Amino acid sequence: MNVRAQEARRAGGLIFALLFLAVSLLLVWQLEGETKFSAKGQLAAQPAFWPAIGVIGMAVFGGLHALGEWRQREARRGLGEVAIWLRSFEYLAWFMAYVFAVPVIGYLPTTLIFAVTLAFRAGYRSPKLLGAAALMGLGVVLIFKTFLSVKIPGGALYEYLPDGLRSTALIYF
Repeated sequence: MNVRAQEARRAGGLIFALLFLAVSLLLVWQLEGETKFSAKGQLAAQPAFWPAIGVIGMAVFGGLHALGEWRQREARRGLGEVAIWLRSFEYLAWFMAYVFAVPVIGYLPTTLIFAVTLAFRAGYRSPKLLGAAALMGLGVVLIFKTFLSVKIPGGALYEYLPDGLRSTALIYF
């Protein structure tokens, strides 16, 4: 492996190692409240023995990994990679917006809007592909509401529809 590839591979190693160490130390701290050693029985048969081995091992090896990464000069330039990791939280925000929009707008319109919007966000710009995203959204709604009979509450906007259309929208959309 050439030097450039090694640097690219290790760019976020320090941040990952520190996060891993922090989580493992949190687990060690919680160990006593989650499992107990009893006065009876052999050590290996104790309820807390194997979880303690695993969690303490995580902390020790996580600490050694963090120490090894700290000693590498290239590892200190890992903030660019962390920014890439954090970009995945954008999709968490999209999902939460979808979850909050469904009870207001309704399942079908929200799914269609988000399917097309996320396709556009992913870089698909042609009307053909955006139409395919809308058809995929429609297919998802039909499968969940019609074939699987998933009970999803109707949107608040459905209350403004005429009576006949409102009941249809609440059942199928």
